[in-house]
Amino acid sequence: QMHLVESGGGLVQSGGSLRLSCSASGFNLDYYSVGWFRQAPGREREGISCLTISSNGTRYADSVKGRFTISVDKVKNMVYLQMNNLKPEDTAQYYCAAAVEGDYNDCLEPRDLDYWGQGTQVTVSS
Repeated sequence: QMHLVESGGGLVQSGGSLRLSCSASGFNLDYYSVGWFRQAPGREREGISCLTISSNGTRYADSVKGRFTISVDKVKNMVYLQMNNLKPEDTAQYYCAAAVEGDYNDCLEPRDLDYWGQGTQVTVSS
């Protein structure tokens, strides 16, 4: 059975850093694309970064470009999101999600990803 589990969230001051981890079990990430999404209260879920594992191709939303970096450890079957220069507006529940490579239209579109973790909370204080 396929599972994704996020970890690494927490409370950080504005300008600080966090690294989120997404651990995959029950499937091999080599054939998937993995995205990070976030949802703040009262707002729609937003795609912020995705990674195609086979090509190491990445995409970022404009809101995080230059501050966040997505990466993969194929040995550990894990995907990471390094978040630097965090801002209060980055406060949200963060999720990782996966879909078979090519089996989607837009890896930053939440409706296109099939497998989801439960999320981890990130809170940035001003």
